[in-house]
Amino acid sequence: MNEMINSQTKILGIDDFLNSAKKYTENVFPNLNINELFTSSLTGNIGNVFEISNIGKIFLQEIEIAIKLMISVVVIIIIHSIFKAIIENLGNSSSSKIVYFVQYLIIVTIIINSFLTILNLTRESINNIVNFMNLLIPLLITLMLTTGSLVTTSISQPILIFMVNFIGNFIADFLIPLLLVAITISIISNISDKIQINRLSKFLKSSIVWILGIILTIFSCTLSIEGTLSSSVDGITGKTAKAAVSSFIPVVGKILGDTVDSVIGCGNVLKNSVGIIGVIIIIGITIIPIIKILILWVSFKMTSALCEVVADEKIIKLIDQIADSYKILLAILISVSVMFIVGITIVLKITNSSLMYR
Repeated sequence: MNEMINSQTKILGIDDFLNSAKKYTENVFPNLNINELFTSSLTGNIGNVFEISNIGKIFLQEIEIAIKLMISVVVIIIIHSIFKAIIENLGNSSSSKIVYFVQYLIIVTIIINSFLTILNLTRESINNIVNFMNLLIPLLITLMLTTGSLVTTSISQPILIFMVNFIGNFIADFLIPLLLVAITISIISNISDKIQINRLSKFLKSSIVWILGIILTIFSCTLSIEGTLSSSVDGITGKTAKAAVSSFIPVVGKILGDTVDSVIGCGNVLKNSVGIIGVIIIIGITIIPIIKILILWVSFKMTSALCEVVADEKIIKLIDQIADSYKILLAILISVSVMFIVGITIVLKITNSSLMYR
């Protein structure tokens, strides 16, 4: 059995896949050996995969960066409040407006620089997930073929490749720019009381959330429905083929049938192990951006709460809207990662189910 698994590993190009997958986890898990993890997964003895100490170090670094950003915004708000009080006591309303606009521009510059950095990181993470899925799907499809899932493979391959690329490109090229438009509208709306277009910004943000939910539902339902239909056909076909080989080939028919079972079993073990590696790689790609966005979201919420007493109402509203935008970015990234993890799990379950029919 071990010789058969090692032979299929080399023939099917799993070693090349593992070597290519290393680049996606080296920033988060530098000490993680993908090849050893794959070998362990074949026997089911997977230990502590995630390096908690390294993730903790990244978490602390991001907290430090967020605190510096939060302090910068709070200091600017306090300075503005002091100047505003002095100027209003002098009775100079025009100077007070100038000071407000200067404060607003400085805060917007700081916030937008941070937000654009996270926006680009999110887009890069989504592109990395799509590139990795394009690397993983052909291998999974090949391994599905070795388990005899011919019908499932012929249906799943075009659907998976199309939906992964379409969803990734749609989110990176449409939803993320749409969120940037919503942020721009929020900034314009809070410059002055004369310009009020906050409802449009809220509509765009709520639309992004609804679209994400619809995409996730369609992706999961499509894979589940076609998998349920095709897995039973594959199981019956495989059972019929094995019976034909065992019955109609004299002398060695039973031996050949048992050999086919062994090959299919090895292919199924390899497929499940590759699927586990795929889930771990997706987590490795998204864990740092998720930590960054989560910390910034919490820090902006805390900033708006701390500054509510001294800051202008429009500034507090702007900070709250930026925090909501971080929450949407977090939802986008988690949705994409969960969507593809669920996709991998469904594919594994589909082919495992087809073996149960045999």
